[in-house]
Amino acid sequence: MTGFNTFAMLDWSGGNDTGPTPCRDAIWLGVTRDGVDEAPRYLRNRTEAEAALARLIEEEGAAGRRLLIGVDFPFGFPAGFAEALTGADTPFAVWDWLETVIEDAPDGNNRFDVAGEINGRFPGVGPFWFNGLQREIADLPRKDTRAGHGMAERRVADAQAPGTFTCWQMGGAGAVGGQVLTGLPVLNRLRRMFYGQVAVWPFEVLDKPVAVVEIWPGLINAAVKRAEAEGGIRDAHQVRLLARALARLPDDRLAEMLAVDAPEEGWILGLGHEEELMATCDDTLTPPPLRDDCFALPAGVDWTPVEEALALLRERLRAVVGQEVLPLGDAAGRVLAAPVTARRANPPEANTAVDGYGFAYASLTKGDQVLSLVEGRAAAGVPYPGSVPPGHAVRVLTGAALPDGVDTVILQEDVTVGEGRIAFRAGVRSGANTRRAGEDVEAGATVLEPGRVLTPADLALCAAVGLDDLPVFARLRVAVISTGDELIEPGTQARAGQIYDANRPMLGALVQQMGYDLVDLGRVSDDRAALRDALDRGAKEADVILTSGGASSGDEDHVSALLNEAGAMAEWRIALKPGRPLALGMWGGVPVFGLPGNPVAALVCTLIFARPAMAVLSGAGWHVPQGFDVPAGFEKRKKPGRREYLRARIRDGRAEVFKSEGSGRISGLSWAEGLVELPDGPAEIRPGDPVRYIPFGSFLGG
Repeated sequence: MTGFNTFAMLDWSGGNDTGPTPCRDAIWLGVTRDGVDEAPRYLRNRTEAEAALARLIEEEGAAGRRLLIGVDFPFGFPAGFAEALTGADTPFAVWDWLETVIEDAPDGNNRFDVAGEINGRFPGVGPFWFNGLQREIADLPRKDTRAGHGMAERRVADAQAPGTFTCWQMGGAGAVGGQVLTGLPVLNRLRRMFYGQVAVWPFEVLDKPVAVVEIWPGLINAAVKRAEAEGGIRDAHQVRLLARALARLPDDRLAEMLAVDAPEEGWILGLGHEEELMATCDDTLTPPPLRDDCFALPAGVDWTPVEEALALLRERLRAVVGQEVLPLGDAAGRVLAAPVTARRANPPEANTAVDGYGFAYASLTKGDQVLSLVEGRAAAGVPYPGSVPPGHAVRVLTGAALPDGVDTVILQEDVTVGEGRIAFRAGVRSGANTRRAGEDVEAGATVLEPGRVLTPADLALCAAVGLDDLPVFARLRVAVISTGDELIEPGTQARAGQIYDANRPMLGALVQQMGYDLVDLGRVSDDRAALRDALDRGAKEADVILTSGGASSGDEDHVSALLNEAGAMAEWRIALKPGRPLALGMWGGVPVFGLPGNPVAALVCTLIFARPAMAVLSGAGWHVPQGFDVPAGFEKRKKPGRREYLRARIRDGRAEVFKSEGSGRISGLSWAEGLVELPDGPAEIRPGDPVRYIPFGSFLGG
């Protein structure tokens, strides 16, 4: 039974409330009613999305219209999962169970904890993976180290749909697992709320006014990319075009697509009919106007502002490294993984701050003082063995514990010493020249917070409060790959058209200067299979991958092409000079930064984007470089539209910039000691005007 009047497609998200402004990777709803497309609706969180679906079901039912709702996450898991988890082999048993354990709110949910709880019920490690939180979760690994859990990696439908992600992945780009765990409870509540009105495909006969089906917008990816090239948000295009495609299908063709037998795992509506869906949803194709501008983007493509791209990274990324405990001597430069509390106070007991004489302040009389000396002394590590009587003093040395009967110390320079006595003038204050126990750090106090990159001073503090080892994150491993047929190793004979690989030595040194472990994967020619192999190796041996070259959209730009093919391309074409072509994506669960091939742009993009992102991945949290407003020692007029970074250094209190802005002038990198940051809007700078200068050390620190 078909005959639907209204088609509503929902692009889901397992993340937190994304705010009032429409954005990527949020929840979008596209509706086509009686053949007319509505503008896609932005739904800022899952609570709002659930309410929107309930209203839609009520409104369409009241109007007598038959409704098909498509949701873009799996309705079932690989065969055997339902019975292993619940004892019943029906997917609805999993829906019911998840509804009882998932706690969800606009600002967060417990999906990662539930995944860990499920893993604990299976043998081996897994099946879920990718803990995307700062804290450790029992049974949920951060990387794909699963083994022996007994579940298939993909459903039958997923295996037939290239580019889909496994339902076991909880974090990172393509975190389908997180979407399933947060989405199925919502669908289950709607089933109960509208009991007798809703049927779920392919588990139930579609003989109700409302059908809920599983979709995957990747089936019409080529059409979505064409629409995206005209501007707008990808997710909004996906739901709009898929609703249109299904609405335009004749009833008999839709009935054929719905004729699927998958009673446990579920199925993707339209799988195997991709060309037909793209033909029914496509807009009329018109050629773009001619433009003679080497920096021009394809028609309608908007540059992504730097701040928007940075916010995207900051929101999506989490620590990906494990944890270990190291002795103090090995912990410098590592990232603290948990709060550190003092085992003892510092100082552990009251002591003297100077060499002098100690006594009880209450035993002093008015005027000048003469006190009898007791035999012996108190020294650091050698306490005075007895108690000092009132009206007496004892010799004390710096750092010595205050003996009983002593609460005040006078400097030895302020004392006249005679046979068995001391004399000093009036005016000494109570408690003078002493340190109270715990005045620096109290026992049990938190002395360091997680995410801190440990310094030598931190190690001194930890030692002083009785700590001999510290919980730290494992060192981030960063793979570096150079791409391009034109590259050769420095020191070899160059032929015509060949250049030496300058990026790999530069990026490798940056990685090590940041305190990370370098995985040098060498040079890769402009060959997609070779690059795929290098990325596969990087995903196995590293926690993050930096590539240079191949990040734009040309015939030989294989980095962006491979990330697009994998469905893991997150963002590119940043409104930045130098360095617009920047590919951000995931490969095998590992973040990939596709840097421009030009060394100047590669360095700038690494400092602006990869550096703060890698700090988060390492457990250190987001790092904002410290800039300084200084007078300009140059003159420049800047057009609006892109943020610019000029190679610069400080001389005579002013920021001077390199003589050429050409991004091929590598000598300017060596000449510079930092960058001048110019804002996105227009600017006209004259000598003496304030500009923001960021030393290279500000990028690399923290």
